Amino acid sequence: MIADGIPRTNELPFAVSAQNSLAARTRLPATDVDEYILKPGIARANIAVSTDAPHGSTKYSEKYKDYSVMQQHVLFWDRDADGIITPLDTYIGFRELGFNIIFSFLAVLVINLNFSYPTRLAHSWTPDPLFRVYVDSIHKAKHGSDSGVYDAEGRFVPQLYENVFSKYAKHDKDSLTLMETYNMIRGHRCAADPFGWGAAFFEWGTTWLLIQRNGRIHKEDLRQVYDGSIFWRIRNARNDGKGWNQGFGIGGDGFSGAAKVG
Repeated sequence: MIADGIPRTNELPFAVSAQNSLAARTRLPATDVDEYILKPGIARANIAVSTDAPHGSTKYSEKYKDYSVMQQHVLFWDRDADGIITPLDTYIGFRELGFNIIFSFLAVLVINLNFSYPTRLAHSWTPDPLFRVYVDSIHKAKHGSDSGVYDAEGRFVPQLYENVFSKYAKHDKDSLTLMETYNMIRGHRCAADPFGWGAAFFEWGTTWLLIQRNGRIHKEDLRQVYDGSIFWRIRNARNDGKGWNQGFGIGGDGFSGAAKVG
């Protein structure tokens, strides 16, 4: 059980901390996930679930049930649903989310230059001269030093998602401050993995710019980042005139239009 956000490990028949391991002693896994989710250690192929949303994004997941969760995460950028994300698709998608021209161009460089060839390998050994990213093999874009919430095939592991908050959310068990997010990134670093370190920093930095609210990344918002459903919410909010009132920036003139759009 969890009381005051602190796992009571003495109720388990085995130890989840070790006195001489600072990491194991201070980063405790979530111990009660099975009270909310059936077999939380088994990866879900096409639905991202949490203790707060045990059925996931129901309508969204049903609509895209033939795609893995990691594929669902990137479908927003597949503009014409042809299974390919071009550099232009990436740029337009980030602009629709409210990011400015410079940041959107940077996203193209980071995403299409680095992840085109890994996803291309499912189709050919020859690099794609147009630097397109292939949705059907997006699991090949999984890199080291990430949160581990996606497994190697692009499925979603509920236990590992809950562990992110159990280990690093020290002030509010359902949200991460900027410093807690940084500690999480640092805690997941693998040795000799500069590419993974950089990719994780870009991904979590972008997530912060897009969805932070009151200085925190909230658990349900982050879950919807993993399955991609929040990207459609943001675009719809921006298009219907209500605007997206989360994130950090000053419309099209700053890093992100999440805080001020219209």
